[in-house]
Amino acid sequence: MYIISAFQHSLYLEVAITNLEKKGIPKENILAVPLKKRRELKKLFDTINQSDGVSQLDTAAILGTIASIFGIIYGYSLKWGPLLWGLIGLFSGFILGFIIDIIPKRKKRLQKACPNSSDTEVVVIIQCESEQAQFIEKVLWENLALGVGRFDG
Repeated sequence: MYIISAFQHSLYLEVAITNLEKKGIPKENILAVPLKKRRELKKLFDTINQSDGVSQLDTAAILGTIASIFGIIYGYSLKWGPLLWGLIGLFSGFILGFIIDIIPKRKKRLQKACPNSSDTEVVVIIQCESEQAQFIEKVLWENLALGVGRFDG
């Protein structure tokens, strides 16, 4: 039987492994593998094959529409007329909305590009007898495991 768990890379992981070794689980039956975090920046724009479900153009379309309506309304009293002021409002509102959408997402992308070392997760796989499984799960949960699962193999 295998017990599989995930931990944040911390002192609790070391304590859990040490407790298991003290209770008779041999070192050869414990495998801890740190996971590598993505170091590359996430893409700002979606592609046909990959989408994050967040639209970059919603705010731009809304502000473009509102600005074009105001351009048309006030264009009747301005020199260039409602058509040109409507187009100017459309483009300026679209650009403003696009900038409003991009700036916060760019900051999030830059923050995620440099994750802390404490964000690293470690997967622990323990080979044991079925009688030991309950005890091992208890030790893992007491030491702040993110998740614990069993595999009968």
